[in-house]
Amino acid sequence: MSSSTRVKLPPEWKDDERMNFLFSDFKKSRDVNTTDWDSKMDFWTALVLQSCRDRTRVCLSLHDLNKTFRRKERSPMGLATVIQSLSRCGKLQRESEFAANVDCGWLSWGVGLLLVKPLKWTFSSLLGSNSVPLEESFVVIELVKEKAAEVLEMFWSSEYASCSILSFQELCTLTSSVCADESTLCMALLQLQRDKQVLVSLHQGEKIVKFCQAGQGRVSTVNHLEIGVYQLQRSEKVLEERLDKLSLEADKYKEEARLLLQEGKKAQALRCLRGRKRGEKRADDLFGQLESIRGILDRIAQSQTDEKVLQAYQAGVASLRFSLKDVTLQRAESLVDQIQELCDKQDDVNQTISGAVTCADEDMDELEEELKLLLDESKPHPEVPTEHLPNVPGDDLLDFLPAVPQSELNISTKQLEEELKLLTL
Repeated sequence: MSSSTRVKLPPEWKDDERMNFLFSDFKKSRDVNTTDWDSKMDFWTALVLQSCRDRTRVCLSLHDLNKTFRRKERSPMGLATVIQSLSRCGKLQRESEFAANVDCGWLSWGVGLLLVKPLKWTFSSLLGSNSVPLEESFVVIELVKEKAAEVLEMFWSSEYASCSILSFQELCTLTSSVCADESTLCMALLQLQRDKQVLVSLHQGEKIVKFCQAGQGRVSTVNHLEIGVYQLQRSEKVLEERLDKLSLEADKYKEEARLLLQEGKKAQALRCLRGRKRGEKRADDLFGQLESIRGILDRIAQSQTDEKVLQAYQAGVASLRFSLKDVTLQRAESLVDQIQELCDKQDDVNQTISGAVTCADEDMDELEEELKLLLDESKPHPEVPTEHLPNVPGDDLLDFLPAVPQSELNISTKQLEEELKLLTL
């Protein structure tokens, strides 16, 4: 059970009695015991699919499953029946059939673990035999679709998203974190090509891949311009690698010349310096070629941008023409006259409304004047002139007061205090 260590096993895996039942073969007919048949089939179906997901694989074989689920020197006896059941319900498909459904020349770019099947298996398949060859590879449809979506999303979020074409090796390096091996990547590419999201082809013996751009429904065919750009980009990368190599060689020659000079070997040191000069001259030539290629790539990119701008202009002109197809000068003048007429009418209405408000304000002023008059008439006495009033008495006012007996005025302070004391009791 070496492979099973990477698979999350269910709790009943430790139950010997339960596992003896699950490791036994299926009955020849499901009708013998429907409950046991369905219970065993559900267990192995879920475990088989989960094991592929845990190992990030999209293909399986009977031989691989026997190794993965080996327990106490035993392998399950009903896995062939499980594979047949998954194939009938469409969850599994033979790898050869899956690849043959895609018109892409899959044989030429190396998809498949075993492309030529034994003659015995071919005859048994034609005769309808229920046996499953140990090495026959099956594709898990659900998992290969998930893997294809991961590959496509990783490409769109990478630095290659702006490239029309990239090599298969570059794609292998890019998707190494989501595809366990090259076979898994090939299956994902087959699914993407079936969905018209990817186009895989051969160019001068090299596998190249073209993805659809984000937002597009399907990938377009590879044209001569894209092939030319791809070749220029490959040449640019080769020249950059050569320049880096020449730079390292020049540094190496310089260091060797320094060491030889310290040892007193002047002639050998001069020879190293001549080698360094030759490398620098080759580097200058390569750098000029690299700049030429970069200039061509920049011009191509600019021309593509100009083409997109022209296409945008054409679309804008077409939209503007369509939007103005029913607009004429006479119609515009008629609309302007109607607008002016309606504005004049609105001004008249506003003047009428404001006139009515002014009349109402004038009536209010008259009512205020009338109310003021009524208030003046309601006063009881009119004002009397001050010259008809008598004079105010002066210091002789005491003469008019009645006389007070002297005995009442001579009240002692002691008497007043006595009265206050009585009042407080």
